[in-house]
Amino acid sequence: MEIARLEQAGKVYQSGDSEVVALHPTDFKINRGEMVLIIGPSGSGKTTLISLLGCVIYPSQGKVWINGTYTQGLNDVALANVRLKNIGFVFQSFNLIAPLTVEQNVMLPLTLQGKSKKEAGLAARAALDKLGMTHRLASLPKMLSGGEQQRVSIARALVGDPPMLLCDEPTASLDVKSVSVVMQQLQDLAAQSHGVIVVTHDQRLIPYASRIIEVSDGMAKEISKTDYVHHLQNL
Repeated sequence: MEIARLEQAGKVYQSGDSEVVALHPTDFKINRGEMVLIIGPSGSGKTTLISLLGCVIYPSQGKVWINGTYTQGLNDVALANVRLKNIGFVFQSFNLIAPLTVEQNVMLPLTLQGKSKKEAGLAARAALDKLGMTHRLASLPKMLSGGEQQRVSIARALVGDPPMLLCDEPTASLDVKSVSVVMQQLQDLAAQSHGVIVVTHDQRLIPYASRIIEVSDGMAKEISKTDYVHHLQNL
């Protein structure tokens, strides 16, 4: 089942008298049950692509659908509501709040939505259980390893049960063991009918992908895992 779709969506920025094409018109979709890697060098257009999918920016041209909702013309409040219901964000730097426990960090999105403490707590524990982190409910972020912090941040993104997770360089600061644990759990979440998109420079993640989107000079194209591995071997 389709979660998000771009139809000839692109982004152009004005820089003085000239235009800078951040992303050329792109067709893209993601379905439940798959993990898609978006790979490319810095400045290639990866961030622009994930920002369009995350409804953080509007396209200069083309169309964006999120879980059946056409986003063109939505005001900021309506667009924020689309993000809230449909998209969980996972960041490289974890973005956990230092004075809050693991459980409180994961509860926070629901608390901000006005959910009761009981309801938010139950949802937080369920999300943490999926990531194998219920034994750390009362721990502060500083007490956790990098891999554990990233798993908590994934639980926080997951707590509202969004159909799509957008992960921006989620393994960049992790060791080999933590990368394996985090990616296996993201893969498991995809298998549980979430759509998972991972923006990365990290070649270690290729075996986990259902699909690979390569972005270069603002052009995004799908490439098979086999072709991408051959390309790397020939560099």
